[in-house]
Amino acid sequence: MEIYLMLQTENIPTILKEQYKYFLLGKTQNLEFRQQQLKQLKQLIINHENEIVEALNQDLGKCHFESYLTEIRIIKKEIDHTIKTLRKWMKPRYVSTPIEQFPATAFIQPQPKGVVLIISPWNYPFSLAIMPLIGAIAAGNCAIIKPSELTPNTSNLIAKLINNHFDHNYLKVIEGSKETSQQLLKERFDHIFFTGSPSIGKIVMEAAAKYLTPVTLELGGKSPCIVDKNINIKETAKRLVWGKFLNAGQSCVAPDYLLVNHQIKCQLLEAIKQAIKEFYGDDPSQSPDYGRIINEHHFNRLCTLLPLENIMIGGKVIPEEKYISPTVIDNIFPDSPIMQDEIFGPILPVLGYGEIEEAIAFINERPKPLAIYLFSNDKKQQQMILENTLSGGVCINDTIMQYGVLTLPFGGIGKSGMGSYHGKASFDIFSHYKSVLKRSFWLETNLRFPPYQGKLKWLKRLLG
Repeated sequence: MEIYLMLQTENIPTILKEQYKYFLLGKTQNLEFRQQQLKQLKQLIINHENEIVEALNQDLGKCHFESYLTEIRIIKKEIDHTIKTLRKWMKPRYVSTPIEQFPATAFIQPQPKGVVLIISPWNYPFSLAIMPLIGAIAAGNCAIIKPSELTPNTSNLIAKLINNHFDHNYLKVIEGSKETSQQLLKERFDHIFFTGSPSIGKIVMEAAAKYLTPVTLELGGKSPCIVDKNINIKETAKRLVWGKFLNAGQSCVAPDYLLVNHQIKCQLLEAIKQAIKEFYGDDPSQSPDYGRIINEHHFNRLCTLLPLENIMIGGKVIPEEKYISPTVIDNIFPDSPIMQDEIFGPILPVLGYGEIEEAIAFINERPKPLAIYLFSNDKKQQQMILENTLSGGVCINDTIMQYGVLTLPFGGIGKSGMGSYHGKASFDIFSHYKSVLKRSFWLETNLRFPPYQGKLKWLKRLLG
């Protein structure tokens, strides 16, 4: 296996060269070709669903339901939506032309960028590799996909599905370690799509600068969740617990910390405790629906964030299983270690606030998050959050569900990322929108041509 990966790395320039040749043949420009590739991709996912679920369970301890909901169903829906609307997306968009251009037409024509690189993460290793690929195919590109080496079973399966069923000169999965990613980033691509941490995002952007390659960075950050007193506490707790502890908290859009109105804080904590018990039983380590931490490094990192005191719920760890129970920590200070970086695990810090302005100020003092969650029935407070905070997206009275709305572009801002995708937004990021002006040869006034003597007054009179 190591020799195979090494050969793949050595052949990267050749693979890339062949993909550029294939792209220039023009086959990927055809609507029917793009739709057929998407249909083939969907059928592969349907045919190999059990293998996908098994790979995800081996890598992350995901149950079948969670794997289907977050990794399989969302991809199938994205493909269906793309196939249905692709013809419309590909059409040129005509725009108006000024009077001095008459007779002429102007339009904006989407066209593929060429050969793109997709580097996917480990937390949702299947869907976050395939989801951007759907956009790349829809836009008419060739693509190289580098899945995460931290989820080897899923990575191997993605490679098998793509490399065994698509032309290597069109789509190619290249497995390997971070050195493989580094080798890929030395090459020239027409677009790079990266999902991962801000620290690696900086490396990707620096590498892309060598060729002025455009990048899409889907990163993360500390997504806050504000809980107002004007809510259904039991339902809020259920939605919070689901969003936070889904995939054992290893979701880029998971609520990272709670800002809870002082008046309902004790009630909410009790409701969260009950929701955890309802979802995962008295001992979540025995629940078939609760996952595990990806590896020992991240397990140890998370353990260092667990204080010896202030654990209100959970706090149990099993090192040999890389298990950390759903944990809630109260009485956290803003400068506590757990409040410095994205947690990316099943630990939920809780802070209190008095007025909504206090919560808004707390959020605005920190880097712009990928998502802001607000639980409130107060429309005034909802509007205040929308108008006075900056984030990749906002979800009101739920968590994570905004990710599944294919008509909503998904992406970050500032440290949480740049660019967005899903639905047409995926088509857009992998397309170049070419501006075209088409003029006729008749009705030429010669007003713009030298010599200019005596023409200025007519220019001002006719065109202003």
